[in-house]
Amino acid sequence: MSEMVSFGRFGKSFQEGLCQLILEDRIFADRFLEVFSEKFLELKYLRIFASLIVNYRDEYGVHPGKTAMQSMMHTALDSHPAVVREQLYNFFENYLNSPVEDADYIKNEALDFCRKQKLKEAMMKSMQLLERSSYDSISKVINTALLAGAEGDGGHDFHKDFEVRYEDRPRNPITTGWPHLDDVCGGGHGQKELGVIIAPTGAGKSMALVHLGATAVAQGHNVVYITLELASEVVGLRFDSCLSGIQLGALKRRKREVAKVVDGISGKLKIKEYPTKTATTNTLRNYIEKLKRQGFEPDVLVIDYADLLRPIDTQGEKRHDLESIYEELRGIAQEYSLRVWTASQTNRSGLNAEIITMEAISEAFNKCFVADFIMTISRTVEDRNRNEGRVFVAKNRNGPDGIVFPIFMDTSCVKIKVLERKTAEETATSIQSQKESILKKYLKK
Repeated sequence: MSEMVSFGRFGKSFQEGLCQLILEDRIFADRFLEVFSEKFLELKYLRIFASLIVNYRDEYGVHPGKTAMQSMMHTALDSHPAVVREQLYNFFENYLNSPVEDADYIKNEALDFCRKQKLKEAMMKSMQLLERSSYDSISKVINTALLAGAEGDGGHDFHKDFEVRYEDRPRNPITTGWPHLDDVCGGGHGQKELGVIIAPTGAGKSMALVHLGATAVAQGHNVVYITLELASEVVGLRFDSCLSGIQLGALKRRKREVAKVVDGISGKLKIKEYPTKTATTNTLRNYIEKLKRQGFEPDVLVIDYADLLRPIDTQGEKRHDLESIYEELRGIAQEYSLRVWTASQTNRSGLNAEIITMEAISEAFNKCFVADFIMTISRTVEDRNRNEGRVFVAKNRNGPDGIVFPIFMDTSCVKIKVLERKTAEETATSIQSQKESILKKYLKK
């Protein structure tokens, strides 16, 4: 075996110490085995030893102890030559009775070697993908290799970390700008959370997303707004109107007033435009990384809207593609400790519904299972004429759901007001009253 693909250049003691650490140090093993291959071990008896550990973990889902290892060596080695069995027995009986010298050095060098081999394999695979112009797949392969074996904690120890479970862990929520909604969702939208707004076309998804972004910026937070449908300049004007309270049609005439408001806002806003179905979640990751390198640390990510993203790897069915996109967005929220907001289109059943539920989600119902908070916006024809509508809290991990709030929408200055919630009885009465009103108008004709 070539030294280029083995630990041969480190020597016998290094490899024996490494195998001992794989068995005895569970936290190290969890991390190391993500990038390890048995072929890296030059000595056959150590390859067998490592394979016993790996196979045990695969079969039982837990790490073996010394007792299990001893039992396996007596029952699983008959097919190997006597000299190899003797080497393995001697190693187990003698070497494992003493602590590993230079343990940190062995762990660091072994991890570094294996991660480089993993990256080398990824680069070779990327060359094949390059021939097919699969650029997003290349990015995914490389990122996976870079993350493999990365530093991580040892998980939550159920016994040792008993008190930790009862400590208050702040979500650091950022207000939605709608006090009534904040009251039911724990003060706002928290770190590592994904919020989804569901509405039919023209009902106010983009307005709501702009409102959420503008509220965060006004509170001094840094916001990244991804637009996949509207031009970035158009979105910027909507932010100007929302923040200043000046109508869209009057912005140019009152430009100086708007500038004064914008100058007084401490939060930073980046608006990035991508053509529909050209950006993937990897595109968003790369953009966030670019901003961070430039010193911009985002607090909130808004995507208008996620259904218009392109999947990294198409699954062949649109519903599976959409589900993977939303799962990736939740991953971005967790990876960068962001509050992520996006929206989703309803199917035809939501076009004139008084209250939209999650069953009206277009294409893939399962895509919202990963969301922490889901609200729907419903507006009948009558509602639109009166600039009214309803918000329905469909899912809420930080409070109650199934709540209806009346809303008032002023499209002229991109303002949405969420009013005091109605009880189920009041909502039913209101809907019935609307139906009766429509019926009377119809009968008069």
